[in-house]
Amino acid sequence: MAELSGREVVERWVHAIEAKDFDAQAALLADDFIDEMPQSGERTRGKENWLAISRNYPGGVGTVDPTSRRVVGAEDRWIMTPTFSILRIEGSGNVYTYAGTARYSDGQTWDMIAIIELRDGKIAKSTTWYAAPFEAPAWRAPFVERFTPPGS
Repeated sequence: MAELSGREVVERWVHAIEAKDFDAQAALLADDFIDEMPQSGERTRGKENWLAISRNYPGGVGTVDPTSRRVVGAEDRWIMTPTFSILRIEGSGNVYTYAGTARYSDGQTWDMIAIIELRDGKIAKSTTWYAAPFEAPAWRAPFVERFTPPGS
C-alpha cells in the first residue's frame, strides 16, 4: 500500500473525528504522539494517553452531525459543518495548520487553531490553541467594521 500524502492523513483525521472513530484516529497517530495545549500548559505524551482523554472527555469530543457534513475545496482547504467546524486547512509536506470552531457540550462555541506535524505518514505532534469569544470594546467601534465570525 502506498504511503498516504499529508493531505490524505489530515483528511482521514477529520473523518475519524467526525465519526468519533477512536480506532481510526489511533491508526493515524504515531505511538510517541505529543499533543500540546499552550493555554493550559498541558502536554499529553503518547497515543494511549491522548486516546484516554478523548474517550473520557465530559460530553464527548469531536461531535459532528454526519448528515449535514460536507467537505469541499482545493487540496489545502476543506469545510466541515456544523458542530465541529474546520474552516480552513493549509499546509504542505509534513506541517499543516487548521482553524475552526469547537462547540462544547454546554453550547459554547470557541475558536481554535492547530498546527499538525507529520512524521513517516503519521501525526507526530499537535499544538492547539482555543479562544473564547469576547465582546468587542466600545472604544474601537469607530475604527473597525463588525462581522459574524464563521461557525457562529
